[in-house]
Amino acid sequence: MGKAGTEDKAARTTAQIEADIERTRKQLAVNLDELAMRVHPSTVAAQTKAKMRASVEQKAGRAYVAVSGAVEQVKAHFTDEQGRPRQDRIVPAALVGTGVLLLIASARSERKRG
Repeated sequence: MGKAGTEDKAARTTAQIEADIERTRKQLAVNLDELAMRVHPSTVAAQTKAKMRASVEQKAGRAYVAVSGAVEQVKAHFTDEQGRPRQDRIVPAALVGTGVLLLIASARSERKRG
């Protein structure tokens, strides 16, 4: 088995060997150009920028979906099936909100006095 491989290599002409070397040299040049382009600072910066933009857009999309869902839940809690406001839920929520605001305001005024 080893002799057959050796015989094939010995049978090649100088022109064939030179052609193989030239092909290999050209392929190496193409590979080096491609590597140089891949590691060039502007290429790296553009790729990083694209990845960051995609990440931000994905997170913004998720946040939008989450906020939209929360708004729909709150809306559903304070309206009936026909979309009319439910006074029995709005009034207590407004009173609680007003009470919280009054507590915060009084705590701030106490802090300023003391």
